[in-house]
Amino acid sequence: MDLTFKTPEGRFNHRVAGLLMQEGRVLIMMDQRSPYYYLPGGRIALHETSGEAIVRELREELHTEVTVQRLCYVAESYFIEEVSGERFHEVCFYYQLEPSEELLSRGTEFYSEEGQKRHFFRWASVSELQDLYFQPVFLKDRLQRLPEQTEHLVIREY
Repeated sequence: MDLTFKTPEGRFNHRVAGLLMQEGRVLIMMDQRSPYYYLPGGRIALHETSGEAIVRELREELHTEVTVQRLCYVAESYFIEEVSGERFHEVCFYYQLEPSEELLSRGTEFYSEEGQKRHFFRWASVSELQDLYFQPVFLKDRLQRLPEQTEHLVIREY
């Protein structure tokens, strides 16, 4: 069971996201329902650690194994999701990951299937994020230089 639930005031989401970085580029993705790019990842399941969740989510989305290097950010975010219009209270763990050689061999842009979903992936330069429709916005600057130690962030957009 994913750790997400809806209330009359909005939705709570407990999730993970992967920072797959290589030579100044970061792997970003987009799907059919989203007009913006975002990092690969997903919801944490009940009784699953955030580290286990990021490995599972990337296996599901990319059909490859990744190695967890370290936790970079824990972000408590309050935002309105642009597609659904829902108010979110989200806690997300952002992990720096080591991409597999197989993943790096797929090229600059590629697709991957996850059940009925089709995901589009792209290696984008970190500086290019400034000009892309990318969420969450606070990462555009923070990915320019990852922190040496885990940072706790509180991001209020409403």
